[in-house]
Amino acid sequence: MAHNISRHITFLGTALLALAACGTAPAPAPAPATDGTPGTGTAYRWEDDLRQRLAADFCLTEEQVTDYIRRYIPDVTAEQMRMWEASGALECMVVDGRRRYFHAAAPNLFRIDPQCRAIKEAADGTAPSGSERANMENLPEILGAATGQSPVAAPKRMRVTYTLTVDADAVPAGETVRCWLPYPRRDVPRQSDVRLLSASEAEYTIAPDSCLHSTLYMERRAVAGEPTVFSETFEYTSSGERHDLRRIAPQPYDTASPVYREYTSERERHIRFTPRLRALAARLTEGAATPAARAERIFRHICDTYPWASAREYSTIDNIPEYVVANGHGDCGQVSLLFITLCRISGIPARFQSGFMMHPGAWNLHDWAEIYLEGTGWVPVDQSFGIPGHARNNDERLFFLGGIDSWRMVVNNDCGMPLHPAKRYPRSETVDFQRGEVEWRGGNLYFTQWSYDMKIEYLDN
Repeated sequence: MAHNISRHITFLGTALLALAACGTAPAPAPAPATDGTPGTGTAYRWEDDLRQRLAADFCLTEEQVTDYIRRYIPDVTAEQMRMWEASGALECMVVDGRRRYFHAAAPNLFRIDPQCRAIKEAADGTAPSGSERANMENLPEILGAATGQSPVAAPKRMRVTYTLTVDADAVPAGETVRCWLPYPRRDVPRQSDVRLLSASEAEYTIAPDSCLHSTLYMERRAVAGEPTVFSETFEYTSSGERHDLRRIAPQPYDTASPVYREYTSERERHIRFTPRLRALAARLTEGAATPAARAERIFRHICDTYPWASAREYSTIDNIPEYVVANGHGDCGQVSLLFITLCRISGIPARFQSGFMMHPGAWNLHDWAEIYLEGTGWVPVDQSFGIPGHARNNDERLFFLGGIDSWRMVVNNDCGMPLHPAKRYPRSETVDFQRGEVEWRGGNLYFTQWSYDMKIEYLDN
């Protein structure tokens, strides 16, 4: 799940009881639990939790949003505001009886609405992002080295210190704080030589590879007046990968195989084969004879139709792919889930993968996808990176359909799965696992109660 680049999250997270052990089945739906106040016995209610999250995400007044818009459109009218709201370009809702706007609604307007985007670009100009600048060098490097027999290329060695800091007195003194930090996967071919150098606690647990969220778990007692700090330092090597889908000879799927059956099926809230999505998949893939051709049709359509915009917390959305289609925009995880769902409907096995983009000077949370091609295996697809504006040839234009750059840290091979060891209280993030999770015996600690930071050393430089 990609958010704005702020390292310190200032809004509430999401919730889910992930009480099962690691496995391949989704975590169960929220069940009754205490509200975090020992001895009260108050039942946990998702409705109350959801109201909190919506109030935190939708926290701006119309006046605050209008003030931002006037920087670029001084004579903005109430009629224009209503039109943008109706189109989904300006996100708002009624919360506790009051009209409130998403905390990133105004900047998102200038990303989503084409006319507003042109106005802002004329005023501010445009420049490549940090990740785009890094990839201007990295993509040709991968394309020059990767082959059909050896698609993994251009390794980058990194040393990472990841720190999660719980606010002072967020937990009573003497209580044990439980923490799950993100840790690089050791079962991804393009991610190798993972080595833990240090952890802030002498005792820790690294989740086994069978867990689809990769974590390093630690505990620490809270001290009055002091923040509770967890940290880890590790090294790993990340490589790029490139498969040219147009040159791969198609092979028929073994539709009875476990991989095909699992990854072409519906699952939980966000991979649902609704009538609208079935109709869209059928329209996009009509006449496409091969899985690669169908995947390219879906990939191009999402690139052309749904611009990136900062996302609200995922658990406040009932069905993320439907949300993207209805609202005309999505962040990296949202468009990836749309791509995955349309691929599965179209008979292409697809799954979620996520962690971080690690580009020098531009690290952030990031999500992407993988599709399975018979005879080739799992192939990366970064729907959010899409068709690069800096691409110099067709290989670069379609690089992220079957390719991924070297600047990654893979943490998750699926979404919405259990943590290891099991978390007792509702998770702060129901879909992704990136920033970390924290709780104590009194309840879950939401994102408002802690911050996170990552320092990266690029060892090849």
